[in-house]
Amino acid sequence: MPVKATIMLSEAVQVQVDLFSERIQHYRAQGLRIFASSSFQSHSIPMLHLVSQVDKSIPVVFLNTGFHFPETLVYRDQIAGQLGLSLLNIKSPVSKYGQRDAEGRFLYATDPDHCCYLNKTLPMEEVLLEYDVWINGVRRDQSSTRSGFSLESPGPHGVLRFHPMLDWNSRMIWEYSQYYELPQHPLEAQGYFSVGCAPCTRRLTDEQDSRGGRWAGMKKTECGLHTELVEKKSI
Repeated sequence: MPVKATIMLSEAVQVQVDLFSERIQHYRAQGLRIFASSSFQSHSIPMLHLVSQVDKSIPVVFLNTGFHFPETLVYRDQIAGQLGLSLLNIKSPVSKYGQRDAEGRFLYATDPDHCCYLNKTLPMEEVLLEYDVWINGVRRDQSSTRSGFSLESPGPHGVLRFHPMLDWNSRMIWEYSQYYELPQHPLEAQGYFSVGCAPCTRRLTDEQDSRGGRWAGMKKTECGLHTELVEKKSI
């Protein structure tokens, strides 16, 4: 139960909480194998808290790229311990030696799309082969790509993508986090409101949106998990 009794959950948030519980019960009743994934940012924690409240046995996959901020790894372990999550740390099958270009530079500097493929898309594809339902925390208000998502959608290898946070906004995330006194990512206080790998993440300026610090200066807004690991529509 929350500690701050003076803060109440709005009806909009409660509807989403009930929806999450109903869908998980529905998947379980069908005998489906479920997992969740998370990047362990502040806005990720309400979904992880919901997982912990509804079914702690659901594995939570963290894609450990080897390039994360140390603060993210500490925060991940703190949250996993606090919520009692079943955490799975997944790494790329390609060594860091194999993630350099012909001149010895890491691919995040010369080919960030391929870097994301090796460290995120490739290892996640292996995970998808073992499950039926993939819970992930994308929201409509995060990007134009995500704004067109549905609550449920087909993914590769027959997996069903479930997007329980799709219609949440920043206010709802804040409200839920305050109600349950969920800790923030330590870098948020320093201006990092969207935290990815350290080489590709910058502090936000006043003119940028919440994901503006990701891949700053590049023509890139997604890592590939939510562009490549979706069912491709035929033309």
